Amino acid sequence: MPAVPSCILDPIRDQFLALLPVREDRHPLGCHNPRISDAVVFDRLVRVLVFGCGYECAADEHCSATTLRRRRDEWISEGVMESLRLLALAAYDRMIGLELDHLSADGCITKAPSGGECAGKSPVDRAKLGLKRSQFTDGTGIPLVTEPAPANVRDHTLLPATLDRFTALEQALGPLPEHPHLALDAGYDYRIVHDDLASRGIDARIAPRGAKTPIQTGGRWVVERTNSWMNNTGKLRRCTERRRKAVEFLLALAATVITVRCLIRRAWTLYRWNTRPRNSRIR
Repeated sequence: MPAVPSCILDPIRDQFLALLPVREDRHPLGCHNPRISDAVVFDRLVRVLVFGCGYECAADEHCSATTLRRRRDEWISEGVMESLRLLALAAYDRMIGLELDHLSADGCITKAPSGGECAGKSPVDRAKLGLKRSQFTDGTGIPLVTEPAPANVRDHTLLPATLDRFTALEQALGPLPEHPHLALDAGYDYRIVHDDLASRGIDARIAPRGAKTPIQTGGRWVVERTNSWMNNTGKLRRCTERRRKAVEFLLALAATVITVRCLIRRAWTLYRWNTRPRNSRIR
């Protein structure tokens, strides 16, 4: 069973390999073991992300767990996964169009049993170690920014860093709307949040604390759906990575897969291409 359908994985892999710098073989004798293909390592890292298995389970006689970790760290230092995520966002914006006038943000807590830099005592899981994701999406739920933090960090304290990363997307997506609408739940109903959003020129629709507000109000349901998409990957649902950079690597890969899947689903009714799936129901 493939981790990701080929119609999604193949274009992601091809673009990722195109971003990698050319590596020269400088061994003086040329008698060492050949370097394992980047495509093989990439496919196994996707398998680790989706299935949530350890690197030892994804390894075999063709690629060891040590090779997976070393190649992952090499790609982290080169920043190619974040570049791939930005390219996927730019492609979606060019072909379909991101709804940046209507934004949504929310936090999501998952398990982090191994601890690490992004782990903290979860307030919803008997103080067990957990990871929080500050998720920022457009009006249709496309993940724009995903900021990791310990589970015991409040949602509203993560919002400024999330908004700063959203502003930085202007280099990849072009000019952003001057006064977008942002939907937030009651966890952001604090004076410091209202003042920060007003200074940024963002029209915030925040559910009041203490009042029962339907999730459909203000379009907040799209970010909840994106959190569900993220949690469909086993490695994010139960994160065992200890370093923040490794967590960000997996988050960027998951966001890329989600963006490309949504792109194919939306483009299925608008465009035709040779490898077009038979129907738009792509898991």
